[in-house]
Amino acid sequence: MIDRRTALAGVVAMFGTALYAPIARAAGVAQAPGAAAGIPVISEGPPSVAVFTAPQRALMTALSERVLPTTDTPGAIAAGVPAYIEKLLADWALPADRVPILAGLDAIEARSLKDYKVAGAKATAAQQDALLTLAMNDKIPSGGVFFEAFRQLVVTGYYTSEIGMTQEREYLPVPGEYNGQFPYSQVSKVYSA
Repeated sequence: MIDRRTALAGVVAMFGTALYAPIARAAGVAQAPGAAAGIPVISEGPPSVAVFTAPQRALMTALSERVLPTTDTPGAIAAGVPAYIEKLLADWALPADRVPILAGLDAIEARSLKDYKVAGAKATAAQQDALLTLAMNDKIPSGGVFFEAFRQLVVTGYYTSEIGMTQEREYLPVPGEYNGQFPYSQVSKVYSA
């Protein structure tokens, strides 16, 4: 079975040179020679410092579920993505790395209060989607930078979680037999190695 540390090391190829620095740092450490020598890598447990205020944490949690919502498979919240994001930002981000995330959350919160008269975490799913779209299209302060980093955090957190690896995708360390006439309609999951 693949573990989160191994999966995180493979994420680098997904985003290439535009990889958000804390993810690259954590992935690099997972591959570092010291990792095999017992030097701590991506440790488990709570973050070493609180990164978010309570309203920022609530908004970040709600928005992570909008990026990867629950469908026929569990969404970002069920996969533990919000805790992963805070852990990564607390333990693998430099203070400057956190700025786009915190500024983006604050800008989305301000826009939600202005447009909808409600905190971003309490906005409807459609309103949260509209706020994320504004950020993605750089129509709010720090929006484009926030959206790209936040999306990477959510996708990385989800697809390196047990839920992402076992329920959304299926890990096959060795592919099965080749069948050139296998009906595509019978393919139920995307496989990764």
